[in-house]
Amino acid sequence: MTEVSMAKEDVASTGDLVVLKSVNKHFGALHVLQDIDLTIARGEVVVVIGPSGSGKSTLCRTINRLETIDDGSISIDGKPLPHEGKELARLRADVGMVFQSFNLFAHKTVLENVTLGQVKVRRKDRKQAEERARTLLDRVGVGAQADKYPAQLSGGQQQRVAIARALAMEPKVMLFDEPTSALDPEMINEVLEVMQQLARDGMTMIVVTHEMGFARSAANRVVFMADGRIIEQAAPDQFFSNPRSDRAKDFLSKILHH
Repeated sequence: MTEVSMAKEDVASTGDLVVLKSVNKHFGALHVLQDIDLTIARGEVVVVIGPSGSGKSTLCRTINRLETIDDGSISIDGKPLPHEGKELARLRADVGMVFQSFNLFAHKTVLENVTLGQVKVRRKDRKQAEERARTLLDRVGVGAQADKYPAQLSGGQQQRVAIARALAMEPKVMLFDEPTSALDPEMINEVLEVMQQLARDGMTMIVVTHEMGFARSAANRVVFMADGRIIEQAAPDQFFSNPRSDRAKDFLSKILHH
C-alpha cells in the first residue's frame, strides 16, 4: 500500500520538467526578459510566439544556459541549472537544442555529427552510438545521407540531421529556436513534419516559431510574448480564436490572413 502511494507522489512531484521563476535578463540597458514565470510539464509541447525582439529566443537560450540570467531561477527535472564544467555539459545533453542555423560540424560526416556527442558526453561505445545515429537518421528521413558532409545536403536535410543529433543524446526536453526560419519555403514542411512526429511521440518540446500552423496543430499550449514579458498563454484553439490581450489580437491580425 505505501509503495503505491509513494509512487503516486513521485509522479506528482516530477510532473513539471522545466520551471522558470521570476527570471530577468538584461542586455545592457535593454530588459529582454522581465519577471518570466513559466512551467513546462513532462510531455508537453509549448510553442512560444510573439513579435520580433519580444525575448522569445533569449528565453529559449536561458533554458540550456547559452545565456545566463540576472536573477530568478531555472530548474530542469527538479535540479537548478548548473553554472559550468561537466555538469553543464550534462545539462546540455539533457536539453536538446535545435537552432535557426544548423550548427553542424562542416568537416564531419552526417553520421559523425550524430555520433560524436553520444561518445564524448554520454560515453557510449562507438558502435552502439553509430547504430543509434543510423536509426535516428532513418527516423528523420535522411538515413541515405549518412556518409555525406553537411554542405552536400539541402537546408531541410541539415536541419533534420541537427534534430537527430539532439535526439541522439536522449534529452529530457527539446528546445527549438526558430528551426525553420533559415529554410526555403519548400523545405519548411519536411522539418515541421519531423517535429510533429516528435510531439506525437510524447517528447517535451519548447518551440519558438513563426509557423502558426504548427502552433495550432502540435502545441498543447501557446505562450505569447511581447516586450520581454509573457502577455498571455492558452490552448491553441482558445488563443487563435479568442485572444484576451489587445497585444495578441494586434499580433494575430497582422500575421493571420483570414
